[in-house]
Amino acid sequence: MTYPAHVRDGLLGHTKRTTDNPVFSDQPFKLGVFSLNCSGGMIMSEAETGFRITWDQQLEIARAADRGGLDALVPVGRWTGFRGDTNFNGVCFETYTWAAGLAQATENIGIFTTTHVPTVHPIVAAKMATTIDHISNGRFGMNLVMGWFTPEMEMFGRKQLEHDKRYEYGQEWLDFAMRLWNEEGDFDFEGAEFFSSKGAHAYPKPIQAPRPALLNAGASPRGQQFSAKNVDINLIALPTEEVPDYVRSIKGTAQNEYDRDIDVWTYALVICRETEAEAKRVQQDIIDKGDWPGANIIMETLGIESQSFGTQIREMQERFIAGWGGPNIVGTPEQVAEQLGEYQEAGMAGAVFGFLDYAKETQEFCDEVLPIMKKNGLRH
Repeated sequence: MTYPAHVRDGLLGHTKRTTDNPVFSDQPFKLGVFSLNCSGGMIMSEAETGFRITWDQQLEIARAADRGGLDALVPVGRWTGFRGDTNFNGVCFETYTWAAGLAQATENIGIFTTTHVPTVHPIVAAKMATTIDHISNGRFGMNLVMGWFTPEMEMFGRKQLEHDKRYEYGQEWLDFAMRLWNEEGDFDFEGAEFFSSKGAHAYPKPIQAPRPALLNAGASPRGQQFSAKNVDINLIALPTEEVPDYVRSIKGTAQNEYDRDIDVWTYALVICRETEAEAKRVQQDIIDKGDWPGANIIMETLGIESQSFGTQIREMQERFIAGWGGPNIVGTPEQVAEQLGEYQEAGMAGAVFGFLDYAKETQEFCDEVLPIMKKNGLRH
């Protein structure tokens, strides 16, 4: 059959298939803004902030990061808040449409969605991803989440799968999406357990080849295996002394078992002020005004109970109140740049981070910390 040109172009796929996403650049240490699409961001606290979930602020944050030369915007996928005193993350922009809007509003920065794979069919996800990849001209990426928060899965009428089974589901989901992004013509898909499709196809293809950039925050043995096999970036929060062994392990798995490479990034809360004392006061104020009931709900969801962890529970709660379980990078611009450099020296390839007041502090980070990182050889 002979197709008209406008149909034929779509069937053949896009002619500019590239891997030019900023997350693959030659920057010595990649940087991005994390969790900016959800109320509270990375902070479960009633500490005073100008951060609000409005589209005007999202644009302000994204454009500041884009002008500053940062590499990525990574949202959190959230369908319900964590109750408690602040209903942490309870006000949240959906991340595919969010990514499409910010892709149109920016020029250079990588834009991610965070997709809970049990909540969106691979055909729909693959098509949405391709659309945003075209809007962004190849700057799009996907953070793949298996669906860990049971109340969210119950909102969708889904039974929460056992932990390792979630990764089996995610693997089948991604295998299906990969064929949609790359195969020409129709195909039948018969997964081992979860997906069955007749005459599947998707056009056009993404600009990036063979797929958009992929990120996963799997930390369990099964999660690390999934990341090593499939994604470009594994996102993990660890003390710097534990980073070298972790990076060596997951990179070794990727290389030895799957003949591929993977980068490891961390996520963190950045509190940067003119003096170290001021930065520490802000950090303590966040903790003092923390949403302890909300932190308890997260502990229970993760199976972390005071009976099992004793005196450690307070420290764990603080980590979620100030930083969503990630490290705190606290101090002057020089100290913040130095601490990020320590992660790079330990083997991390990048970091995404949140702030107390995203719009104000994203701009300040670009103005005050980035020049020091460039001087220190961490950025071009």
